[in-house]
Amino acid sequence: MTDLLSSPRLLGDGTAISHRPDWTWLPPGAAPTDDDLARAARQAEQLLAEHGVTYGGDGPDGEQPWRLDPLPVVVDEPEWARLDAALVQRAEVLDAVLHDLYGPRRLLDDRVLPPTAVLSHPGFLRAVDGLRLPGGRELVLTATDLVRDSTGGWCAVADRTQAPSGAGYAMEGRRVTSQVLAGVYRQAPIARLGPFFHALRQALREVAPETAGDEPRAVLLSPGPGSETAFDQAFLASMLGLPLVEGSDLVVRAGRLHLQGIDGLERVDVVLRRVDGDWCDPLDLRAGSRLGVPGLVHAVRQGSVSVVNPLGASVLESPALLTYLPRLARAVLDQDLVLASAPTWWCGEERSLRHVLGRLDRLVLKPTVHGPRTTTVLGWTLSAAERDALAARITAEPWRWVGQEPVGPTVEEAGVATDRPGVEGVGPADLGPRAAVLRAYAVAHAGTYTVMSGGLARVADDPVVSSSSRGATAKDVWVMSSQPTTSAVGPREDAVTAVGRVAGYGISPRTAENLYWIGRYAERAEGEVRVLRAVADRWDDYQRTPDAPGGQALAVLLHALTPAALPDGGVAGTGAPDTPPVAPHAPALRDLLLDRRTPGSVARAVRRLGTAAAAARDQLSTDVYGPLARIERALRDERSRGRTRGQGGDADVPGAVTAGLRPTLDRVLESLLAISGVAAEGLTRDVGWHLLDAGRRIERAQNLVDMLGATLVVRRPADVEELLLESVLIAGESVITYRRRHQSGASVASVLDLLVHDRTNPRSLAFQLDRLLADLEAVPAPRSAAQRDHLLQGVAELVAELDTVAVGNEVSEDGRRVRLADALGSMLWRLREASDEIERVHFVRPGPGRALVDLWGTGDDTSGGGA
Repeated sequence: MTDLLSSPRLLGDGTAISHRPDWTWLPPGAAPTDDDLARAARQAEQLLAEHGVTYGGDGPDGEQPWRLDPLPVVVDEPEWARLDAALVQRAEVLDAVLHDLYGPRRLLDDRVLPPTAVLSHPGFLRAVDGLRLPGGRELVLTATDLVRDSTGGWCAVADRTQAPSGAGYAMEGRRVTSQVLAGVYRQAPIARLGPFFHALRQALREVAPETAGDEPRAVLLSPGPGSETAFDQAFLASMLGLPLVEGSDLVVRAGRLHLQGIDGLERVDVVLRRVDGDWCDPLDLRAGSRLGVPGLVHAVRQGSVSVVNPLGASVLESPALLTYLPRLARAVLDQDLVLASAPTWWCGEERSLRHVLGRLDRLVLKPTVHGPRTTTVLGWTLSAAERDALAARITAEPWRWVGQEPVGPTVEEAGVATDRPGVEGVGPADLGPRAAVLRAYAVAHAGTYTVMSGGLARVADDPVVSSSSRGATAKDVWVMSSQPTTSAVGPREDAVTAVGRVAGYGISPRTAENLYWIGRYAERAEGEVRVLRAVADRWDDYQRTPDAPGGQALAVLLHALTPAALPDGGVAGTGAPDTPPVAPHAPALRDLLLDRRTPGSVARAVRRLGTAAAAARDQLSTDVYGPLARIERALRDERSRGRTRGQGGDADVPGAVTAGLRPTLDRVLESLLAISGVAAEGLTRDVGWHLLDAGRRIERAQNLVDMLGATLVVRRPADVEELLLESVLIAGESVITYRRRHQSGASVASVLDLLVHDRTNPRSLAFQLDRLLADLEAVPAPRSAAQRDHLLQGVAELVAELDTVAVGNEVSEDGRRVRLADALGSMLWRLREASDEIERVHFVRPGPGRALVDLWGTGDDTSGGGA
């Protein structure tokens, strides 16, 4: 396919032009071949999956893998130098326009810009009129979508000023491309992306209010993990060292913005927002918003916090401004606009309206604001009746529409039938060239703007519109540079002046809760895998002889794996002593591994682990996501193999049921252990780590008590019990230790001693309690933790009082170890209650109404409201 973004170069006779990357600067034979690029594409797909790079959220299509073409866009140094200067000028024009629109409004008074084009746009927020950012610039961060026109020159099709996205994807693309094309990348004189992120850090410092002092505290405000660009937001937060927060994590008190840390309120001086402006405050802006912070506009008005980009900046995104940008440049800078925009006509002017209506079959029709009923329309794809209907809509509300010439491939190349007006059915399958857009970024820095030396390129199958939501593929952008650069990808650590995470900057209850559940779900999945391995090892030998000792032991293990089969209340296994039958159908066993809908399944725990990890991405090492991706891949591969075996009719063949389970379980366990290793050795021992570890410890404690209750409460024949004890030790990762200590065989008393009492055994209940209490002691408790500690101390006392010999030997007439059942039941009840108390003490967040307490300095704790 033709790459319309790389620098054009002459070929052959000097007239043909190619946009493919120029590899002539490489040594002979070093240019990547098609086979090299195919291999790189496969590696890139795997790396992106392992890094957890996704696009899309809670929408109809859900979360999708991010797509990256490793063949880069290569732009020559002289061409980029011209584009850099043009982008700086464009940012300065937009900044001056924004300053005027929320200030003197001379551009409107002088009719340089039609007032209706601005005042009718929902991005113009009257509530923030007159508010100013410190530092001299209103527009801090901007992005411009660029295409090449038919002459090969650059042309702007849109400006992004609301909350420009994609910079994180651009850096991730560079990281991946530099790995899969390492041989080429090491030899390429490529300008680095790191200086842009360093400039953004500095820009956040420069706009901090005077009250911030020498260490301004900044956060990145996100709509949440359901956002389409959640990865981009989390990656950017990590790059900048900012806490990733949601509106519910922030509160305004007495005119100041604070982060609600689990140990109290902490001031916030700068907000880098990724929430649309009108959603940022349900009091002064969009009522009912749950994404924003009640009172944020009031805090901005008080001068105690700066919001980047400023609220109301999205008015600059109206495509109507493209019509007037050349004369705006002359009005505010007394300069001609260097970077041309795609020819655009705003229908709010009668002359432009007539022009657009007369050319509907050749224009791209864009609403000034996108919404559920207003989207971009390609005029040439409409039938005559559809064009008439569109014309009626435009005529009824002309100020809501612009017409824009398609730029990029020529109209004929794009499939527009110029001699057949009204032709229907022209679609992407009929087209050759693809739409290609380069998003370039600029940030206010040191009195001017710093442009990212590269950007985010996207190429789509659609000939005119390139959008990630439509399945566009990303590309890295290599800007050739004659200046020496370091080999590191990203900003130098010794050049970073921190903005966000100064000492003492805590985490919100929401983030704390996600970390806690990461620990719980990781341990839950690991525990389930270990028991399933014990079951799988015995399945093929014993499932066909259910009355034999092995078959009876297998049935008990299966019973322990199925939460839905456990009696209500108390510990598993404290009900009737009858051994439950072996599950008659093979899929039940596979479902416990593969089916996300099955309670207690590994797949269910892994999915929830991934969700919690995505919600706390800024707190975790990127090394966590590789093992998570490998787990999902292992489960997906086993599902596929299972379907193949089912179609082959070999479900009844001995060994067929567990043929793939054992290696899959091993792969899953290996990845779960890798996640545990990253948490143990790769994370700082801060509050977040202690909460993650606390989640792991209480989950392991509950799982252990559950397992002991399901397997040891009922006395069974000696040969069955021996197999059960061995399985319990295997599932508890303690069988080797036990064999070293007890060569005469297993007994209930000695197994209980190792798994309950032994503080040197990292799998024992006593060990979990010690670690759990130590973890909780290191976590601030904003509410009374007396009940939590009382419950955990009660469990510790029950452990200390448990006479393993007595409870192992004392059996009632109906074959139950009653004292053991009572002790385990009491432990499990206290552990579950303690878990609820941990959530109450550390994670309960105030409702929206409480965010208004003392908002206006009244001190009235009873004020209410809704966000």
